[in-house]
Amino acid sequence: MSIGDLREGLAERFHSLRHRNFRLYWVGQLVSLVGTWMQSVAQGWLMHRLTPSAFMLGLLGFCQFIPVLLFSLWAGVVVDHVDKRRLLYWTQGGALVQAALFAALTGFGVIQVWMVLALAMGFGVINAFDLPARQSFLVELVGKEDLSNAIALNSAAFNVARILGPAVAGGLLAAIGESGCFWLNAVSYVAVLVSLTRMTLPPRAGAVPHRMRSTMREGLRYAWGVVSIRNLLVLLALTAGIGFQYQTLLPVYASDILHQGAGAYALLVSAFGVGALAGAVRLTQKLDRWGLRANLLAGLASAGLGLFVLAWSRVLWLSMVGGVFAGFGLIVYVASTNTLLQLTTDDRYRGRVMSLYTLMFIGTTPFGALLAGWIAQRWGAPIATSLSGTAMVLGAVW
Repeated sequence: MSIGDLREGLAERFHSLRHRNFRLYWVGQLVSLVGTWMQSVAQGWLMHRLTPSAFMLGLLGFCQFIPVLLFSLWAGVVVDHVDKRRLLYWTQGGALVQAALFAALTGFGVIQVWMVLALAMGFGVINAFDLPARQSFLVELVGKEDLSNAIALNSAAFNVARILGPAVAGGLLAAIGESGCFWLNAVSYVAVLVSLTRMTLPPRAGAVPHRMRSTMREGLRYAWGVVSIRNLLVLLALTAGIGFQYQTLLPVYASDILHQGAGAYALLVSAFGVGALAGAVRLTQKLDRWGLRANLLAGLASAGLGLFVLAWSRVLWLSMVGGVFAGFGLIVYVASTNTLLQLTTDDRYRGRVMSLYTLMFIGTTPFGALLAGWIAQRWGAPIATSLSGTAMVLGAVW
């Protein structure tokens, strides 16, 4: 194969990057997400250091994701009626302030369990508006023709960060502590703010309508009335609510089951990221609707298998293999669901439907995290993770 053929093949594979606005957005997101994953690892390790309770890790997940359940439907109405770039300025700026506050409290040695929970909840409020805004913003950057590829590359950026962030955090936790990881995350948000500033976009409109409730009900009626959208959202709620809770318990696996330290914890998180990155690269291929639907089945089955391996492994390398399979399956399933929803949804309802996607994907997590933490506290982490794996397999069967 000649160099010209290789370039042509890469251009076809990553064709959404031909859009300048998307290139800016993608690079900014990649830098910021590395920092976010560093903070995620440091936050979980900090909580496990302050209190060894598995239930408290579940409570941490509950606090971080309960705002999505409470606010995401309202957020969808806002996203559909405001300039998305302006909204992202606010959400990304708010996340920068949250990370800096986390860093300062930890660095001065005054951080307490309730503060960790409160800051996690604050980040959840930001995410309730940020996630549907980012998801629905993609179509403005690339158009519907390149949307599937843009979603796949966005997932790839997320999972490259998922590999790099924990790997860097594993070393930095010992060198500069949790506070240093939080400060680096705060700085990383500058990359997103700069990328948003440099984009050239047509002006968007207007104020949020006064009748928010009726607008929200209109979006709910639309999503429930379109059978394919309804089925995708219901399946996502059931699998995400129970099946996606593995990360809550990874500090327990690293310290209590594998009897290792923060480095092993970072390796476990990175293993899920390696699998997810492979899944995202697979999704850069052009697929029709039937190919995307086949991905739902394959993704759920792979995720279930990987979670069962993680649950019962007692050696680090095998646990990491389970993480790779689970990460691959999860991203293939979630990204295919995202693409199918966006291809099906009318533009007028995109923000509201993506807020429902966020609600089903992340808003169900608080109860699943509490359930996983309670089961792990009572019967052990392997039982809790096996329940998650069972949920994924049952989703594949359905």
